[in-house]
Amino acid sequence: LLNMLCDIMADSCTSMVSDLYIYLSIIYLSIILSIYLSIHTVTLHHLKAGGSTFILKRTMEVAALGRPFCLGMLYDCRRDQLVPGLTLWDHEDLKNNIREKPQNYSDFEIIASESIEDKSQALKVEASLKASFLSGLVEVGGSAKYLNDKKASKDQARVTLQYKATTKFQELSMYHLGRGNVKHPYVFDKGIATHVVTAITYGAQAFFVFDRSVSEKEDHQDIQGNLKVMIKKIPGLAIEGEGSLNMEDKDIANVKEFSCRFHGDFSLQKPPSSFQDAVEVYQNLPTLMGVHGENTVPMRVWLLPLTVLDSTAAHLIRQISIRLVQGVQRVLEDFSELEMRYSDALRTATAHQFPQVGKKLKSFKQMCLLFKLEFQQNLAKKLQSIRGGGEEEAALAEILMKKQSSPFNSENLNVWMDCKEREISILKSFTNMMKNTKIIPSQNGLHEETLSAEHAVCFIFTSLGSAEPYLSALSNYLKVSIKPDDPQDPHAHDVEKEQWYLSKQVFDTLREKAKLFSDFAEANKENKKIKFLTVGLTNDTHKDPELHRGIRPNRRGRRSPVEPNDVKS
Repeated sequence: LLNMLCDIMADSCTSMVSDLYIYLSIIYLSIILSIYLSIHTVTLHHLKAGGSTFILKRTMEVAALGRPFCLGMLYDCRRDQLVPGLTLWDHEDLKNNIREKPQNYSDFEIIASESIEDKSQALKVEASLKASFLSGLVEVGGSAKYLNDKKASKDQARVTLQYKATTKFQELSMYHLGRGNVKHPYVFDKGIATHVVTAITYGAQAFFVFDRSVSEKEDHQDIQGNLKVMIKKIPGLAIEGEGSLNMEDKDIANVKEFSCRFHGDFSLQKPPSSFQDAVEVYQNLPTLMGVHGENTVPMRVWLLPLTVLDSTAAHLIRQISIRLVQGVQRVLEDFSELEMRYSDALRTATAHQFPQVGKKLKSFKQMCLLFKLEFQQNLAKKLQSIRGGGEEEAALAEILMKKQSSPFNSENLNVWMDCKEREISILKSFTNMMKNTKIIPSQNGLHEETLSAEHAVCFIFTSLGSAEPYLSALSNYLKVSIKPDDPQDPHAHDVEKEQWYLSKQVFDTLREKAKLFSDFAEANKENKKIKFLTVGLTNDTHKDPELHRGIRPNRRGRRSPVEPNDVKS
């Protein structure tokens, strides 16, 4: 009986222990599940709000970009703007209780790319600050002006030499940031700032931007490679006693073709404009910072959220995701590429010889610049609103989508430029064919030439000034103050179909008449009584090129038309 009783008690205890274990396990799993769900919920909120939850609680490190930062200064991350005048501490407190330690470092780097991404990496600009720069919210200074330096032409090789150095690190102490040490707490109530500058790395950097023109006969990659090789030599080059470079004669002749532009945090009496100037300035950069670094400037800045000091202070609700910043970057890089192309086209002799082509290019250029400015202004407004919690990131994504579905989408813009470059090439080919011929840029010029000639034969391009519906669509889109919300078909405009030279009939007629005109001019090149002229005049009713009506004064002082076959060689 006793044994049976013991067995029953043992089973009961085992059961109780087992139940207790199960109970405790359930509680433990509940706690784990609760924590998981809490983290998961926060993560979802973090993702939905564009990464706001964790960003708010950390100190931010940003590039100074030539802006006049100082310790204790307030900063508004919603606008990426300094807040001058107002501080949390007195000036004397900020002067007397600063921790400082040396941070001596220098280096150089060769930059062969012109992309916004590579320039930003050179200056260590993080994504959110880059978005503010691209939108125009941030105005850069000193060496950071390198971000605004763009190639003017595609026929231009470019390599940049970057020099960078740091000297010291300064930071606020607990005398400032400790509990109850804020001298002017009413500043928190104003809501004009989100962060305070708590640490700064000082130093200086410089960018030497070297350019060299590339002719049609030269290989762009070869010139770029040669430029890079020569720029790499600068840190090790020496200036000899007579001020000449310690280089071989062939290298000296080579670098004379280089031009130089300087962007730096240094005060120079004269900025370098040549390779030799750049070598001299580069060698003097360490001394220009001062013996004790007194001429250095803020390079990197650490920003502490004001909510760490006062929970009621204004704060950054969310940051902009890298994906959207990259989308904005692509849009503006496309416009930069386009700017080079239409600038190159406007510089051609053909665009000057035929003003109808130049006029369309100028109109296209102006509309692209207006759209880009409007895009940046909208971007700046959305960035501030999103960061302040007024809108979700979707508002910025919508701007990018509207741009892509508008007539200003990158594909259509580039196709139109392809067409203009091809048109210029065709006109150049035909005018090169026409020997012994003067190209007249205007109708008034044509009248002057014909009045001074005994006989004149003129080849007229009649379709150069014809209206292009795509240009009208660009103009109309800019005139609409509120852009349509409904996505538009980006392929609605058949840009190529609008080009006169793509009509086989027109092109064949042009080639036939150009050959006839060229042969006729060549046959009569010794006849000084005849002038051969080429001009572009718009004729909407007659699209084919015209071989015209030379002019011959008659005995009564009147003029009568003469066809080419009326004039004998």
